[in-house]
Amino acid sequence: MKKKHLLFIALATFISSSVCSSTGLDVKISKEISFVDVKHNGKIVRIQRTQAPDAVINADYAKTSRKCPPFCIQPSKLAEGVETIGELELLNYLQRIANGDERLLVIDSRTADWVKKGTIPGAINIPWTALKPEAGADPFQIAAILEDRFGAISIEDLWDFSNAKTLILFCNGSWCGQSPSNIKTLLRFGYPAHKIKWYRGGMQDWESLGLTVVK
Repeated sequence: MKKKHLLFIALATFISSSVCSSTGLDVKISKEISFVDVKHNGKIVRIQRTQAPDAVINADYAKTSRKCPPFCIQPSKLAEGVETIGELELLNYLQRIANGDERLLVIDSRTADWVKKGTIPGAINIPWTALKPEAGADPFQIAAILEDRFGAISIEDLWDFSNAKTLILFCNGSWCGQSPSNIKTLLRFGYPAHKIKWYRGGMQDWESLGLTVVK
């Protein structure tokens, strides 16, 4: 009951901080939410859906045939304890970060060539290659990310994740393996599954809904 009460408060706060019927927007995010203001690189960015009735999806995400492997369809449940989320949940996390919640981090797991085409406002880029030893990641670099970015503590070659941040990861979409790679690597390091969230739809779903993208 307490958990449901806290969830209700969080959602109520999320909704109340977004302007609803008074905005005049024809295309809202949901019935209750017109837009969400988040922080990206220290600046406020407004996330909303495009209002252009003739808008179409970005051509980078319109392609329906991609060679598998490596572009194979991912399962809806990636790993035990890792929650798969949608756009409204992601927006909630982004707004909590904008409001000063330092316990959360939204991560674009893609390599730089993809990120430069556009990313979700409020996300930081930690490519899958930066965490995976098999991809050439340096152990000192990995340790720095775990400590400085995620809040883990190294104790005599062991990792303490008790105060580590909750991470929300995404990549290009349900056919993309970059965020799954980051998640599986983190789990292998011992990162708690309940502190990992996965936006499976990624950039393809985000773009298909006409939501704001920043470069």
